[in-house]
Amino acid sequence: MFSKATANFVRHIDHEGSLIHVSRINDSRKLVPMKLVIIGHRFWLWQKPKYRMTEFTLSDVLQGDEVLRTKVSMDDFVTYKGTYGDKLYGKVNAEAGPANLTVEGQGTYKLQSCFGELKKEGLELKDLLRESSSRLVNMQHPQVQQLERRANVLAVVKDTIITTTSCSITQTRKEQCTFQGMLRIVGMLGKSVQVCVDDSNNIEANSDVSMEIPAGTVIAYSILELEIKKNGNFNICLPGTIGGIEADSPLSWPSHVSLDEMDSKHNGEKARDEGPLQNGSHDMDLSPLAELPKSTRLALFKGLQGTLRDRMALSYMEYLLEKLRSGETLYAAELEELPETQRELLSAILDQPVTDSHAENGQCGVPACLKAAHMLVSAMEELPDETLSLLCDSNPDFLEAFHTLMCRLKKSSGPLSIQCLPVPLQDRQAFQLAEQLLSSVSVTLKRDSSRLWMETGNEAGFLPLVLSLSTHGLSWLCKGQK
Repeated sequence: MFSKATANFVRHIDHEGSLIHVSRINDSRKLVPMKLVIIGHRFWLWQKPKYRMTEFTLSDVLQGDEVLRTKVSMDDFVTYKGTYGDKLYGKVNAEAGPANLTVEGQGTYKLQSCFGELKKEGLELKDLLRESSSRLVNMQHPQVQQLERRANVLAVVKDTIITTTSCSITQTRKEQCTFQGMLRIVGMLGKSVQVCVDDSNNIEANSDVSMEIPAGTVIAYSILELEIKKNGNFNICLPGTIGGIEADSPLSWPSHVSLDEMDSKHNGEKARDEGPLQNGSHDMDLSPLAELPKSTRLALFKGLQGTLRDRMALSYMEYLLEKLRSGETLYAAELEELPETQRELLSAILDQPVTDSHAENGQCGVPACLKAAHMLVSAMEELPDETLSLLCDSNPDFLEAFHTLMCRLKKSSGPLSIQCLPVPLQDRQAFQLAEQLLSSVSVTLKRDSSRLWMETGNEAGFLPLVLSLSTHGLSWLCKGQK
């Protein structure tokens, strides 16, 4: 709730600017000017940078005992109050043989943030550049050495946006579902049991959650990246430029690349399999998931679908898989934060042999299924909440059919014949679900009496790619489980 409120604030106050929203309220007290932030190295072209707070300031990682005395200014920023909400309505009528069903649902969602008068605390950039110009980074500092191993980027907090009074965030959710109809249930012994519902049945669910935010809470911040040479010389990058730590390999400098640059690197390269990427690299290979034992694939499929219901759990799972893929050790305390089903999911991934045939440059010895699972979870983490909700309840038949449709549409230079629509998607409800999935990532699935085609909206970005990867990976896990 706090993360959504701060993200909405940044989106409306500084859209495509330099501000970063604070996603965890526990990080708020750590965020002060001059504090160091780690920009997480991302494996995949669709992933947004991730920011992790440290316990150190810029002075802590410089040689010598002298503390930087850069001036800090405090200015009025804005007075902010925002209300965001959605009204949802849906109705499905289905007839299939003897079964008739009408489901009608509606709901409202409202998030109200009252941050009040906000202040902006920030470093005087000219002062910082002058004071730090003759200093060197201590390359033996534990924080710097850790960055060298992982090729992440170190940045310094320049500005913070702070609340000045106690304020509140309130989330209200109301949902109502009405269903009526006649269902035929086929019993285990092949007998038919008919259930008649004469009257409409209503289900209502309401929730109202409020949290008080104390004065002095940081809700957003901006950073300046550091460019660090092997000899300890460093530069503070001006806004809009990127940093990194110089390494022996030129591929590690800089340590992260813009999405446009990464996208161009993949253009023209052929994908290893006939998956969702026509333009991709051999690193984007989900086929090791299909090589897992059937029981393992089933456990992974159920575990991943369950994880999709909780975005925080999904993000944490991606974080753990990234650590494992980077060769780091998972500590007991980290695993204790996982529910039992997700601990089992991790065990299923790790309990596989190492296969050098799938090894990447510099990552020999990493199980191929771990790489594939990490890519799949990373792709799903980038999907909107609506998309994740739809994938939660998608059955194996639908996922395989949806993946097949996506592949056919991508390979086609124009509209497809309606005859190419996979059999499971010829059902009206299944086709509506396919439309909803694509619509959630700004893609419109259209059809007429003889043709079928997709239209991608301007806001889609990488979302169609990560949806295609997600359904591709889940369909691998579904194979043979009908």
